[in-house]
Amino acid sequence: MLSGTDRAALGRCLGLPTGMPRAGQPRRSAPLLDILAGVTSPQRAPGGFPVVGIIGGGQLARMCAAPAAELAITLSVLAEAPDAAAALVVPSSPVGDHRDVEAVRAFARECDVVTFDHEHVPPDVLAALEADGVALHPSPSALVYAQDKLAMRHKLTEIDVACPAWAQARTVADVEAFAEQVGWPFVAKTPRGGYDGKGVRVVASVDELSDWLAQAESDAAQGSGPLRDGILLEEKVDFVRELAVLVARSPSDQAAAWPVVETVQTDGICAEVLAPAPDLHPHLAAVATEAGLRIAENLGVTGVFAVEMFEVRDPETGGPAYVVNELAMRPHNSGHWSMDGAVTGQFEQHLRAVLDLPLGAPAPREPFTVMANVLGGDYPELYPAYRHIMARDPGLKVHLYGKGVRPGRKIGHVNVSGSDLGDLRERAGHAADYLSGVITE
Repeated sequence: MLSGTDRAALGRCLGLPTGMPRAGQPRRSAPLLDILAGVTSPQRAPGGFPVVGIIGGGQLARMCAAPAAELAITLSVLAEAPDAAAALVVPSSPVGDHRDVEAVRAFARECDVVTFDHEHVPPDVLAALEADGVALHPSPSALVYAQDKLAMRHKLTEIDVACPAWAQARTVADVEAFAEQVGWPFVAKTPRGGYDGKGVRVVASVDELSDWLAQAESDAAQGSGPLRDGILLEEKVDFVRELAVLVARSPSDQAAAWPVVETVQTDGICAEVLAPAPDLHPHLAAVATEAGLRIAENLGVTGVFAVEMFEVRDPETGGPAYVVNELAMRPHNSGHWSMDGAVTGQFEQHLRAVLDLPLGAPAPREPFTVMANVLGGDYPELYPAYRHIMARDPGLKVHLYGKGVRPGRKIGHVNVSGSDLGDLRERAGHAADYLSGVITE
């Protein structure tokens, strides 16, 4: 532990403020100087290879570790805890809070490029990194469209990308007017902070939004909070199935797209991905991919980027069409199949993109790859089940995230590739269910 004199000297060298923050100042972690005193710089590979910093130590950062090693790229992860998923496999994993501006700035100083495991880094922290000259991918100006669903809907409408009917609501009158337009029920979303079904409601009356409307009024008065700009309302789409387009784009404007996939949702969480989407009309595959690439270019996205879509019927022709549901500016669950099923997986491609390296081929290796998510169940000891499914199906690729088991929590996924889609779905589903404890044989 540093002495008080040494702490003050180190703080002055790093330009860190002393004393307690005043009201409205960015959050700072109390033991930051003690943490920094014990942190060494990431060990660079010889030959001039860069360090990529990732803010957030979840499974997405963890899954960048293997391709980084193959590319001789050093990773450094700002982890939430010493046992965060990525911290278990990345040697340089200082612990820090992504909301702590000084901790994040100190972390970024050791990196050539900084990217993200999640989209929750606050705007004031991103602004501080930009002011420091840190290379951020995606940039804050692009990331806002994943952080703020209202901003996303405004931008997609502006660039003529197909969206569900939507509205911004602050009052009961706004909600009633939208109901007159699209009918009950419809979907209501918090513009900020929701994921995996959280912050989403299907509502059939104004009363079901009374708490959100009250919070919106309060947040607007304070000028802060997730509902300060109101609630996003969207029509309840009568869709055929859910699709996802995954693209990568580099700062020099090279772009690549994987095949459009089908995602199968259970209780608002992705349970299965079929790659490529079976029996997808070639015209819809082309226009959906074009939309993904156009969004990435118009929003200035760099790195891997996912567009979640609904396949719908064109109201005029009855033919297949799409509307965009959500955006994610990071590697995405819908792209996990690519780790084993594509020439270049999404995590390698993300590293290539943020470093402005030439992008790899996104072509599939087999006619189909099926990805099944593994959710936590009632059995905390995974290793015996892990051994069983590997012995039962040697063609299966298992990816566990090093996370403690909690019911409903994403703790891993499995991939299996081949030509018989029905067989692949059965094999992937059996393995995921066995790991989750849904089945025991």
